Amino acid sequence: METNHGTKCSVVMSTFTTREILRRRRLKSSKKKGEGGGEEVTILENMAIGMSSALVAGLLTQPVDVVKTRMMTQAASAAVPYTSALDCVSTILRTEGVFTLYAGLRQRATYMCLLWGVTFALNGQIQTKLSSMQRRRRRAEQQQLQ
Repeated sequence: METNHGTKCSVVMSTFTTREILRRRRLKSSKKKGEGGGEEVTILENMAIGMSSALVAGLLTQPVDVVKTRMMTQAASAAVPYTSALDCVSTILRTEGVFTLYAGLRQRATYMCLLWGVTFALNGQIQTKLSSMQRRRRRAEQQQLQ
């Protein structure tokens, strides 16, 4: 089974970049409103941020994935082969329209939003617990030194 690390890499990069932007905006917003310390986002906020990040990543990378799939499957097709990725894009736009570049986005967004939403929600909880444990351990070590 052949994998395409370039597509996966672009999805992960755009997801994590969008997540960090949204997380920072949320923290900045909560500081302005005076909502607590504004140092952490809640589990639900992490989930919403993860889902939003996945949706942005899907919107950014779906056209590339459609072109990649078309290029990979052209050998099994009776259609005239594409000469390049650019030829593939221009042919799709000319003959099928721009929305074809987003074919399958609904299904992809569904699984990506659930996957990244849960991942970031759990990641936030795990980070919080680990930080808390580390602070307690440091305090205990300092008390032993005194």
